[in-house]
Amino acid sequence: MRSGIGKATVGVTAGLAVWLAVVAAAGLIMRSSWPAYASAADAMTFTLPMLVARLSIGALATFAAGWVTTAIVPGSMLVRLMPGLILLVMFIPQHIALWNMFPVWYHLTFLLSLVPLTYLGGTSSQRGGRGV
Repeated sequence: MRSGIGKATVGVTAGLAVWLAVVAAAGLIMRSSWPAYASAADAMTFTLPMLVARLSIGALATFAAGWVTTAIVPGSMLVRLMPGLILLVMFIPQHIALWNMFPVWYHLTFLLSLVPLTYLGGTSSQRGGRGV
């Protein structure tokens, strides 16, 4: 693939797909292995450990998205940040709609970590070697 825009699109799409896969897999694992979480998930009545687990999954997924994106498109800072920016734009309305269901620190931790964790994942990918 020679087109810079084409490669950037593939990299960002792959990063977002990895984010979704990590979140989906971890959600299934948590529901199947943590009965209290499974009971709380539909009503979104999470305990503090459940909220921390959800934030940890989001952090891992966001870091992985940045890593994959930068592995495919190693040189561009904008492309490295794009998955985090897209996730931020997508999740702001959801978190506004759910604002009263969770503590403010939960919303802020999730939203304000998306871009920096994407950046850190991308930086880790660049340190680890060459792109794909």
